[in-house]
Amino acid sequence: QVQLVESGGDLVQPGGSLRLSCAASGSIGTIYAMGWYRQGPGKQRELVAAFTRYGNTNYADSVKGRFTISRDNAKSTVYLQMNSLKPEDTAVYYCSAEFIADGERRSWGQGTQVTVSS
Repeated sequence: QVQLVESGGDLVQPGGSLRLSCAASGSIGTIYAMGWYRQGPGKQRELVAAFTRYGNTNYADSVKGRFTISRDNAKSTVYLQMNSLKPEDTAVYYCSAEFIADGERRSWGQGTQVTVSS
């Protein structure tokens, strides 16, 4: 009912910047929260930044002050601006949407690879 497509992942040098995009389609009106997650090699998927169901934004402590989540409702798109990138930011980044469909549901994008290396 909700489909997500991420884009923008790339290889960047430490200190560099990158902007990820997540385009949503389907039952857009049922979405009540969206966010970005990441999963590094051998690690569990973790929250990076999100618009919550309570109308707030929240960020992982490791990215506060460096990453910014934003949205363009007209384009049904959520962005993640990543600045001052560090090698430890290397991961597959996933977009996620929580929505109503006979209860609370979650959709995931396919993921986009971000690699931070010299």
